[in-house]
Amino acid sequence: MNEIIAVIDDEEDILELVNVALTKERFRVREFLEGLPFLASLDREVPDLVFLDLMLPDIDGFEVCRRMKRDARTAGVPIIMLTARAEEADRVSGLELGADDYIVKPFSPKELAARARAVLRRSGKNPEDSRRLEIGGGLVMDPDAFVATVDGKPVELTTTEFKIILLLAGRRGWVFTREQILDHLWGDEKNVTDRTVDVHIKHLRDKLGPAGKIIRNIRGVGYKLEA
Repeated sequence: MNEIIAVIDDEEDILELVNVALTKERFRVREFLEGLPFLASLDREVPDLVFLDLMLPDIDGFEVCRRMKRDARTAGVPIIMLTARAEEADRVSGLELGADDYIVKPFSPKELAARARAVLRRSGKNPEDSRRLEIGGGLVMDPDAFVATVDGKPVELTTTEFKIILLLAGRRGWVFTREQILDHLWGDEKNVTDRTVDVHIKHLRDKLGPAGKIIRNIRGVGYKLEA
């Protein structure tokens, strides 16, 4: 396991705890006490996963996330929000910006490592998806290259959004309940609600523009991809 994980948190004891937990799992860890130095470091090295605190001294975590998702080089990097703020509004805001998961302090090292493995597993390339897929509505996806285009123009999707489309496309016309989507994305390690699925779907539709209409909401049940 050689994945690089960047951890941005202004508390040195938190950085040490996270470093120990992840290094024990054979991840390579990069530590940052502030957001701007981390953003500058992306010119030299792009991590495989980011643990991002919301309350930073120089720039808040939401803005760090926003800038990463605007940059084509880092838009696909999974982000796990790491914060003491447990309000639902903060969780939803993070998800709407493209974050993949959310951990509230205090947390256990075991939970941290499990979340890292789960998110990296979701963002990994699946051999059975190794082909260019014409989804519909002008949307084309290449799972190997992690590239999505609408009418030939690139669309930057998060790993979670990418996985949702692939799930729905795997059984076109089939209605997936929110629980089934949650199980597919998070499995037994999920600590999220049905609302999480709705947030990701809304964000996905916004990014796809007119092509987003191929994702149908079946009221009271879940979602499907138009046949």
